[in-house]
Amino acid sequence: MIIGIGVDVVHVHRLERWRTIPGLLDRYFHPDELSAALSKGGGVDLSLAARFAAKEAFGKALGRGLSGIVLKDIMVVNRHNGKPEIALFGTALQALNQSGADKVHISLTHERDNAIAMVVLESSG
Repeated sequence: MIIGIGVDVVHVHRLERWRTIPGLLDRYFHPDELSAALSKGGGVDLSLAARFAAKEAFGKALGRGLSGIVLKDIMVVNRHNGKPEIALFGTALQALNQSGADKVHISLTHERDNAIAMVVLESSG
């Protein structure tokens, strides 16, 4: 059963600005997530924008936003084939458990100025 759906768009220019502010990215991204995105070279802003959109879409899928959730507790990772997945920790995992969902589906896309994420929360019970 579908528990919630969330969609978000982030303008890539936002991340370009954020990268110029010391320590700001560390507040919003899990260290492993940030390291993987920064290793992409020229695509770093697109990658970070898509990941930030996923965090926002997760909050929307919960139906409560991100209030009380530490953004670093939501980490977007890519499987060996490139498929994105969300790993949840601490406050984000607690929010998922409270929602009744036990599966998180994610889709990311980006092109030039925009990155979009869609998150679907599902309960298998």
